[in-house]
Amino acid sequence: MIIISYVFDNDKPIYLQLEEIIKKEIFKGELLPSSKIPSVRDFALKYQVNPNTMQKALQGLEEEGFIYTVRTSGKYVTDNKEFILKEKRLVAKNLYQDFINNLRSLGYSDTDIKKILKESEI
Repeated sequence: MIIISYVFDNDKPIYLQLEEIIKKEIFKGELLPSSKIPSVRDFALKYQVNPNTMQKALQGLEEEGFIYTVRTSGKYVTDNKEFILKEKRLVAKNLYQDFINNLRSLGYSDTDIKKILKESEI
């Protein structure tokens, strides 16, 4: 198992940051739909956090529908690919809106922002 040295933000609860990390793993296909995820203990070791903190993160992900539990078998990534795509798009939309709001807070007009985006096309 690869242990990830991760620097957590002190301004946000670690379990919420873990939820975001695991969602990104799902979005990027590192954790595939219907695949079994590591145990709480293994995940806690991977991210060097307390198992209780990891359990809270996994509980949140289950409540949101990203993972589910099969009794006596473990936890799995949802098999609902449409849900994953919808959530991924929602995250992208929120990031985009944050970007636009940050530029506006710097005094850029919508015309300036469009120009910046056009110049930055990939």
